[in-house]
Amino acid sequence: MEILFLLIPLSVVLVLLILIGLWWAIDKGQFEQLEGEGERILRHE
Repeated sequence: MEILFLLIPLSVVLVLLILIGLWWAIDKGQFEQLEGEGERILRHE
């Protein structure tokens, strides 16, 4: 039972870190041109 006092806050911190990383990636434009990268590797430039 005492382990829950450690695991619950750690899981909340982990979720917050994941959300911050996702927000950062969206803010920096990582998801703007998803199909463009797939086409870029097919072209021989």
